[in-house]
Parts: sequence; C-alpha cells; structure tokens
Amino acid sequence: MAYYDDIANRLARDVLEAQKVIDDHLLVKNIADTLEETSSTLHEAFNTAVRVYAAEERARELLEQKLKAKGFELKK
Repeated sequence: MAYYDDIANRLARDVLEAQKVIDDHLLVKNIADTLEETSSTLHEAFNTAVRVYAAEERARELLEQKLKAKGFELKK
C-alpha cells in the first residue's frame, strides 16, 4: 500500500468520525472537494476509503441486527 493510501485511510476515518460528532453531512464532500483541488491521487484514495468504511459500518450494523434477532451478540 502506498503512503498516500495510508494518509487517505487515516483522513477518511477522522472525517467520518468528525462528521458524526459535529453532525455535518457535507463534511466528507467538503474535504473531498479540497483534496480534488490539490491532489487527484489523494482525492481518489480518500473517496475509496470513505466508501469502504461506510459500507463496513452499514454491513456491521446489519450483522448485529440479525444476530440480536436470534439472541446472539458479537464480542468486541
């Protein structure tokens, strides 16, 4: 993995967390727009990371719901 992927992954996690904390649904877009203006490589890596983390979160929520419905719980 290239260093820009590491940067994009860390930034994506931070932005997604900040978006929840400050309740700003445009934060990811605003950060992506800034990256697009300065680095197309980092912009693409960031967008990919955001999509991956968001998809994982949705999938984990669904998994937890399905398990709870059957009386099970994931160990954290």
